Amino acid sequence: MDRFALIMAGGGGTRFWPLSRQNKPKQLLNISGNDIMINDTILRYENIISTENTMIITNRSQAVLLEEILLHNVPRSNVLKEPVAKNTAACILYAALHLKKKHGDCVMAVLPSDHYITDTDAFRDVLEKSCKLAEQTGKLVTIGIKPSFPSTGYGYIKFNKGEADEHEAYEVNEFVEKPNFEKAKQYLQSGEYLWNSGMFIWKTSTIIDSFQRYLPRIYNVMMQFYDSIGTYREEEAVAEVYPNLQNISIDYGILERSTDVVVIPGDFGWNDVGSWDALGGIFLPDDDGNIVKAKHLSVSTKNSIIFGGERLIATIGIDNLIVAETSDALLVCPKDRAQDVKAIVEMLKEKGMSEYV
Repeated sequence: MDRFALIMAGGGGTRFWPLSRQNKPKQLLNISGNDIMINDTILRYENIISTENTMIITNRSQAVLLEEILLHNVPRSNVLKEPVAKNTAACILYAALHLKKKHGDCVMAVLPSDHYITDTDAFRDVLEKSCKLAEQTGKLVTIGIKPSFPSTGYGYIKFNKGEADEHEAYEVNEFVEKPNFEKAKQYLQSGEYLWNSGMFIWKTSTIIDSFQRYLPRIYNVMMQFYDSIGTYREEEAVAEVYPNLQNISIDYGILERSTDVVVIPGDFGWNDVGSWDALGGIFLPDDDGNIVKAKHLSVSTKNSIIFGGERLIATIGIDNLIVAETSDALLVCPKDRAQDVKAIVEMLKEKGMSEYV
């Protein structure tokens, strides 16, 4: 059975403001120093899924730039464009219907575009097992990350700690929202929880049937443009129905309701690079605990993240801060408030300061 990867690349990366903007979000930036994040994602599954079998879904405002900097051997016809963002359920069904129309039933690996992974071989091993399991059993497979600390920034998956099957998969008991610190410590100590990586593998027939069962409103609306897929009318037809779609995540809409979900644990140096404080999982700090990617002079600066461009950044006596500078904006915040950066983006929108968004 053919395998395809769907890269979800429509997010705004608001918690990485001011570097990440609507017209050039995080997934189109080179944060790790290797390549832009979406290209890193594609190269990571090399030899498991063909690069030519990559599909990408993004929003129309980002599509032109994405196609310019995307790896050359990814067919541009495989870039799907959403007229409006409607969360993960809608974009996954759109891609699944596209695959069904053009390729029949196939294995579909859904991957975010902005993860950082240090052990590529271990990741490929888990992805290979997941693809085989999805094809052979018709299960909805997710990859869970073995937690290394009590994170309050990730969702969790509670799994059945009994014996794994021959694919090293476990039954999923429940998906849990981001916990407070005390809950996160309990999850870590119990050994019954994994971080929710947002990576899913299934057959297109399985996920389409799941939409018909659990999210019939989305399924029925999107079937209205099924016949237009692959024709000159596709973009117009999608634009007509997409605004009417339910805004819901795949986790809440299907995975939390289905009894056919299994998880394969992964331990491959995973980081979702969700906010500025996540850079600690990519770069080693210096002797003072600082991560510096800027022209920087410091006096008594400790445990901070300094990120900038051409201008010199000088810091004196700061500790546990994020300082992120671009040509038109400067962010300064405590590291433990990194998740709140998206609130600044919302404030900019409310005040009509779109040039900074």
